[in-house]
Amino acid sequence: MEIDGKLLITRLHTGEQEQIVSAFYENGKAVEISCTMASEKQLLGNIYIGKVKNILTNIEAAFVEIAGGVLCYYSLRENRHPIYIKEKKNQKLAQGDELLVQVSREAVGTKAPTVTCNLNFSGKYLVLTTEKKQLGLSSKLSAEEKHRLRLIAEPFLTEEFGVIVRTNAAGSLEEELREELKRLTEQYRSTVLYGKHQSCFSLIYRDPPGYAVGIRNLSKNCLSEIVTDDHEIYGVLQDYLTANQPEDLQKLRFYDKEQLGLDTLYGISRELENALRERIWMKSGAYLVIQPTEALTVIDVNTGKYVGHKKMRETFFKINCEAAAEIARQLRLRNLSGIIVADFIDMDEAEDRDRLMEFLGKELKKDPVKTVLVDMTPLGLVEITRKKVRKSLREQVRKARGFLLPGDKGLS
Repeated sequence: MEIDGKLLITRLHTGEQEQIVSAFYENGKAVEISCTMASEKQLLGNIYIGKVKNILTNIEAAFVEIAGGVLCYYSLRENRHPIYIKEKKNQKLAQGDELLVQVSREAVGTKAPTVTCNLNFSGKYLVLTTEKKQLGLSSKLSAEEKHRLRLIAEPFLTEEFGVIVRTNAAGSLEEELREELKRLTEQYRSTVLYGKHQSCFSLIYRDPPGYAVGIRNLSKNCLSEIVTDDHEIYGVLQDYLTANQPEDLQKLRFYDKEQLGLDTLYGISRELENALRERIWMKSGAYLVIQPTEALTVIDVNTGKYVGHKKMRETFFKINCEAAAEIARQLRLRNLSGIIVADFIDMDEAEDRDRLMEFLGKELKKDPVKTVLVDMTPLGLVEITRKKVRKSLREQVRKARGFLLPGDKGLS
């Protein structure tokens, strides 16, 4: 089935707070939402000249200050080749050293942001990396595409940087990849050169706003339109696409909101609020209960108001399949990550359990973020893991609005 994907970006107001909300719809149904405070200063992806404040050898880590007392976690184990601003004979990291670092993970709860010397410059098809000077291929690519893209990309490698081929590169022409690599290489070299001549705590490279960066993470085969009703956002998107994804510029459209705003037309506020609720009702009358905790996310499937006229076995299987599709959508919509445990309605037949796991696996594969269906435990609990790439939607909204949400008690 062909997917009609629309990325909608607008401003919403909650009390005195102004938020920028990005919502991606597939065939009219929201599958991704992100939310940031309009005035928020983004750290993720930015590159700074940081100073090593202290080194904790017992945990193989250091803390690096990047600006105004902002301390960041720096793994010594993962960063074997620091990028020093000043030449030094002894390559061992020491207190007071100035490094070129990139924020690789935002602060979450009481945890400090994470920085790395493995500078990453991402494009739609490729990622240029400075630490791992080798070729990497997305695990979501088919074996045939991996072979084809490996033959194209291996000549790209140099002693200067490594290259990761993204899922979006499937079906791309060699010329498209070469053109993007040229842009990324120029971006990398100019950033490092500029950084060598700046003072400590300087911002060397600012990553585009999250709503713009989100475009490159969407499958090129699924994105039909990029629509906004805000002139400022439209200008940022136009500049970003012109510089980074010129092939998608024709998909950008300004929506005149003199009639109805995007929020009213598509119900973005309603989708956002629903994605924060604990209980999700399904068409059959059954419902999910989604409860994030500090350690994992628990999802419970309930028959609710479902009234079936078929045999009990068929009824439970039908509800579980509906729940499986909705769970896959909710993981992506809420950007849940880490360990997820789903408690489906018990089914006596092993054949039904196998069919359910197969169906759930197919639904999870639609997620652009790496998601693994682990197994079903002897107690019938289904274990899933999902890679963390940014804050969950609940964390984003909590930060943007500046107050706790229902169900936040006890969560970091």
